[in-house]
Parts: sequence; structure tokens; C-alpha cells
Amino acid sequence: MTTSLDTAQAIQIDEAAQDLLFREARTANAFTDEPVTDEQLEAIYDLVKWAPTSMNNQPLRIVVLRSEEAKARLIPLLAEGNQAKSAAAPAVALLAADVDFHDELPKVFPHFPGARDLFADEDARIGTAELNAGLQIGYLILGIRAAGLAAGPMTGLDAEAIAKEFFPDGRHRVLVAVNIGKPAENAWFDRLPRLDYDEVVTTL
Repeated sequence: MTTSLDTAQAIQIDEAAQDLLFREARTANAFTDEPVTDEQLEAIYDLVKWAPTSMNNQPLRIVVLRSEEAKARLIPLLAEGNQAKSAAAPAVALLAADVDFHDELPKVFPHFPGARDLFADEDARIGTAELNAGLQIGYLILGIRAAGLAAGPMTGLDAEAIAKEFFPDGRHRVLVAVNIGKPAENAWFDRLPRLDYDEVVTTL
């Protein structure tokens, strides 16, 4: 995939990095059996944790499944079309929003002592939690790509059942599952079209 020289030069990272993160990166549907290591997972998180969220609230919580036993608990809770690829993936990350994220605000937003009290109402918290966890999910996918791995995000799942199985405290809303690993040769579907700048952006 190509881009104009002027457009490419307007971006501060080099073209190889642009390709790795965006232009050549794809949603993976098949993976090799090469393991995803603790070191890779920690490096990904240590990179993407710096990306912004509202009031630095950081509501994303992650459960990583690598054992066959853990994945066997997940597979029946996925849409049928997602089951085989998650069973074969080296790792599957369950990404959820912590609806009690406000308990961490004294730590992560310490200059505003009243921050936690702004989110006393749970219904009001849920929207904030899900929006900001969604932002963090996007950052995480880019972090996975930056580590030389491929991500296969999926929303075809029984979110409530997965929350009960893997987040049993009742504090979490499951949003996405992401298969993670080195892409296999048959990992990719054909690239789908993207909307152009003029179709999306209005400048006033």
C-alpha cells in the first residue's frame, strides 16, 4: 500500500514504523504456534499505559489466556466463527472495563482529591469506563503490532458469560477478546476499503 511522499513526511515516525502499525498491519485470523511470552506482554503494556484516558482513569483490565485449560473455558462463550481461531491462538486477551475504576483515582489523579466522588453514581461510571477502556483497547492493538505480533480482535462473544467466568467479582464489563501471536501465512483476509480524508474530515 502506498501513500504520497508529502503525507508520509508529515508523520514523525519513519515509514517502516508507519507500515508496521497501520498500513501493512492486518487483523489476523490464523497464527503460528510460537508462544507469546510474559516479556512481550509486559513490554506491550509498559508502552501503551502512557496513552491518554479521561482524568487518567485507566479502566481497562486484562485477563490473558494461554493454557489449553483456560482457553477451553472461553471457547464455548465465543461466536462459532471465532472458536477455532481462538483455540489455535498462542494467547487470547480478554479486555474489560472496570466500572469501579474511580477507586484508583486517588492514586492516578492525585492532584484532584475530589475526583473519586465525581463518579459516585454507578450508572454514570459505566459510560466513562467503557469509553475509556475502548480507547485503551485501540492503544493495545497498536502495542501488539509494535511488538512484531498480530492482533485478532473479536466482539462476537457472550460478554456477560465471559465476565461471570473470568471476572467473577461483578465489577467488569467485557468488551473485546483479542487473539495474539505471530501471524501464519494464511492469517489475512483481503484488505477492505477505507474511507478517504474528504469523506470523513470537515474543517471549519
